[in-house]
Amino acid sequence: MKVAVLTFPNVQMLDLVGPVEVFHEAARQAGAPSTYQFEIVSTTSGVLLASNGMTITPDATLDTSSADIDTLLIAGSPSMQLLEDDAAIRHWILRYAKTARRIGSVCSGALLLARAGLLDGRKATTHWNYTSRLSRLYPKVDVQPDQIFVRDNGIYTSAGVTAGLDLALALVEEDLGRAVAMKVARQFVMFLKRPGGQSQFSAYLTAQASEKSTIRDVQEWVLQNLSQSLSVEALAERAGMSARNFARIFKQECGTTPASFVEDARIDAARRLLEETQHPLKKVASLTGFADPNGLRRAFLRKLSVSPVDYRRRFRMAA
Repeated sequence: MKVAVLTFPNVQMLDLVGPVEVFHEAARQAGAPSTYQFEIVSTTSGVLLASNGMTITPDATLDTSSADIDTLLIAGSPSMQLLEDDAAIRHWILRYAKTARRIGSVCSGALLLARAGLLDGRKATTHWNYTSRLSRLYPKVDVQPDQIFVRDNGIYTSAGVTAGLDLALALVEEDLGRAVAMKVARQFVMFLKRPGGQSQFSAYLTAQASEKSTIRDVQEWVLQNLSQSLSVEALAERAGMSARNFARIFKQECGTTPASFVEDARIDAARRLLEETQHPLKKVASLTGFADPNGLRRAFLRKLSVSPVDYRRRFRMAA
């Protein structure tokens, strides 16, 4: 089975080598080293410079890529916004979407699939820093912002960087079975299915921060006053707007509701306290605006699929 990875200048290196390593190890564990063949396809000719400064020598270009690609993966890049309107890339992806058994993306690569129209009417995810952009520019896509990876009728999308490993592991399980996938997971010290969603790794809600001054001021005030009552009415009054108009503008500018933003901010602050302090759950809940530890627990389970106790055990920083 030929696995091709589409790359470009300034590609995120781990988006490329991570999935390839998973497939390679799976073939080794299955005792069939030739199960997967790899082809690195570049949008340009010659050696590529990855985002980390390392060089990549591609196997083919858009014009010389193999016809027998079984699995096509689109890597991500910090420069993805410069690639979205590239017609040659779009046409190449659409050509292989008709012939490849499955097609997927790692990190911001989902934006290229969306630009090609392949995610219309489908569930999809991407790196948390790009979910708002994906929702805003491609409203026909059913964005799943907290998923590590999403499978929807032969098209696969994954979240940021290391989520490409999770995606590749799921594809290995489809191809070679659960036993082989488990062996690969153990070898790479991975979860077969990672607990929690990518929200647990957000950089203090950067993806939701608005560039508009009035809304941004309210957001910043929320982050500094999480223990207070933060109703839509109270926030609207602070912004000098009616509750209805505030909610409408907030959703338009931030891609989420005020209530969801407040809850996400509280969860984000709570997880930092769980990582960095020894505060009991009651104090963590109080400091972050939850009524009690049960409210904190319900929010964690709903948003992160993990309890505060388990989160602290898995992610707490070393003292």
